[in-house]
Amino acid sequence: MIKAVLFDLDGVVRHFDERAVAEIEASHSLAAGSIAAFAFSEPHLTEVTTGRITRAEWVRRIGDHVENHAAARAWGATRSRIDDDVVRLAAELRALGRTTAILTNGSDTVHAELRALDFPPTFGRVFNSAEIGHAKPDPAAFHHVLEALGVRAREVFFIDDTPRNLTAAAGLGIVTHHFTDVPRLRAALVGAGIVTTSSSSSSS
Repeated sequence: MIKAVLFDLDGVVRHFDERAVAEIEASHSLAAGSIAAFAFSEPHLTEVTTGRITRAEWVRRIGDHVENHAAARAWGATRSRIDDDVVRLAAELRALGRTTAILTNGSDTVHAELRALDFPPTFGRVFNSAEIGHAKPDPAAFHHVLEALGVRAREVFFIDDTPRNLTAAAGLGIVTHHFTDVPRLRAALVGAGIVTTSSSSSSS
């Protein structure tokens, strides 16, 4: 029986404005995608998401690489939004007695970022890789969450938009779903017997 539903944050619950990123690069005469190409490369990504460097240092490195610190800072401040449909679905899951939580590959500023967005308590605990010291797809990140929630792998339904994270979780026996949109997520939850088709408030 599934006792806990674990959500990825970015790309599932929180979404960034990609158009704003493109505008930042264009306004600073940078090639499209150049900031993200460096920001999400190794070893920088692993270092920031495991707490070895701060987010400020990460952004500084990006600025060094693209030779434009103003552009890097603007990218680092890109606006984001919380997906209300996912919030409603999480609230429904909690009403059904399921534990909900977030597991994010984040930096040292994740909690401050979420406070600025008035992040709802609907998702319960927020597990941040920068605090855990291990980032997805490292099995240690999942083991940390399982122990903290007091559940076994087969009692968790994990939602992520990154296939390699899902593969790692499935290898531990966790039930997984590749997130693309809320209707498909709801269908997967129905298929797993976690919610029913009659509860459709989050699919509108």
